[in-house]
Amino acid sequence: MKLDILVLAAHPDDAELGCGGTILKHVAMGHKVGVVDLTRGELGTRGTPETRAKEAADSAKILGLAVRENLGLPDGFFVNEREHRLQVVKAIRKFQPEIVLGNARYDRHPDHGRASELIFEACFLSGLAKIDTGQPLWHPKVLYHYIQSQFLTPDFVVDVTDFWDKKMDSIRAYRTQFYDPNNKEPDTYISNPGFLKMVEARGIELGHSIGARYGEGYTVRRTVGVRSLLDLV
Repeated sequence: MKLDILVLAAHPDDAELGCGGTILKHVAMGHKVGVVDLTRGELGTRGTPETRAKEAADSAKILGLAVRENLGLPDGFFVNEREHRLQVVKAIRKFQPEIVLGNARYDRHPDHGRASELIFEACFLSGLAKIDTGQPLWHPKVLYHYIQSQFLTPDFVVDVTDFWDKKMDSIRAYRTQFYDPNNKEPDTYISNPGFLKMVEARGIELGHSIGARYGEGYTVRRTVGVRSLLDLV
């Protein structure tokens, strides 16, 4: 299956938190969007790999994803080296996306920044003919990094106003991970009720910066080009 947009995420729920609104917007525009989670999030304090897989599948339905897969790399211990790079390369070549969205280049969770480097290198290596994975080579046109817990100044912001409520529904599909007064598991950074308030506040702040109600921000590693000034908000 060829995708228009492939989201690569260190953990199940990274895609929803970082770019759920963007996913929903582009699905509504008729584009094929998929997510490949690098790990099962098995080191998370709450839930299990099995419950997180079920939650990821539930969220995928809300987002309208064309496909969602998991590479099963070791949570907390995946590395930017040959074996793990090749697994990401295979995913990119399998889905042949025009655009890749990847983890924040810097964030509170060390997996996020490490994933961003792994994704960046895999996008480049995917286009090299002498790397043989038994698949056609593929070089995505662009890689954008979504912003996560740590605030980063965005290079551009996507207006996701019309899709914000559904984005939050996709996040709440991870019932074991976020605030639930009936959940008796230990409290965590993201299960605190203030965390989702921060997510909304971030969306409002980024939206405000472009004259919208809600926005999602992205950083890039190269200069952003536009075909026309009329493309700009």
